[in-house]
Amino acid sequence: MELVLNFILLVVGFVLLIKGADFFVEGAAGIADKFHIPQMIIGLTIVAFGTSAPEAAVSISAGLKGTAGIALGNVLGSNIMNILVILGITCCIRELHVQGPTVKFDMPFLLMITSILVALCVIQGKLNVISGVIFTVFFIIFFVQLFRTAKKGQQNETEEKTTKKHNIWVLILMTLGGMAAIIFGSDVTVDNATEIASAFGMSDSLIGLTVIAFGTSLPELITSITAARKGNADIAIGNVIGSNIFNILFILGITSFICTIPIELNFVIDAIVGLLAATFLYFFAVKDKLLDRKNGIVMLLVYVAYFVYLLVAR
Repeated sequence: MELVLNFILLVVGFVLLIKGADFFVEGAAGIADKFHIPQMIIGLTIVAFGTSAPEAAVSISAGLKGTAGIALGNVLGSNIMNILVILGITCCIRELHVQGPTVKFDMPFLLMITSILVALCVIQGKLNVISGVIFTVFFIIFFVQLFRTAKKGQQNETEEKTTKKHNIWVLILMTLGGMAAIIFGSDVTVDNATEIASAFGMSDSLIGLTVIAFGTSLPELITSITAARKGNADIAIGNVIGSNIFNILFILGITSFICTIPIELNFVIDAIVGLLAATFLYFFAVKDKLLDRKNGIVMLLVYVAYFVYLLVAR
């Protein structure tokens, strides 16, 4: 009976994370809109943070509670799932044409920082304050590039008001309420996921790589599929790439400052799988400048093979 309650509370935690992120994004974007902050900058910052907020909340909360396996497993699992599953499903629904800037900067940057993560895992055998400093420096570099891109885009951009017209106090309440739901949801998720993992003899890292990774990746899944159906390939692809970069540089950066994360051999393998997934994505994009159903099927099959490995070897 206690285990059933844990599963129910885990679902409640996921709902709080996802809906909290929705309210946070809408509220924060509405406030920014009130102060005439460009929509491109809103999308590159607030929306990017909003879709990664569940991963951030869960990993930071796990780090504070000493369950480092969940913190790192959540990020690695989410990044692998974002590319192989979310983009895999999205490509099967609709072809995604990849724009030049994405191939020239965003994808190579993701490959670079994922390679750095693998190198840190192998060389240091842990993620610590040094890792946090390295991730923070690259996060600043990425942010500077984002704002340069946004500034160029503003010259020919006709802004559209996409946020609902709410009173400023309603927007503030939505933002604060959304953040509260994210924080509380992360606590509920981590606590009950840990209990379930213990009951089934699963390690923290395994449940972080699977159950929690799927739950915290739901905002990216919903956003990418919706964007694909509406023909917005840039949003679908950018959402995944931006989220993966954010997960490594911001989330692991902060978590590394909070606690030292020991790296087991299994984590090195997971990080390498994440690097291979990013490599597949870059190869497919560079080859034809689009991601089609064939690419999607290949990515989904690779994830199935990885998932079987998790069940058998872990």
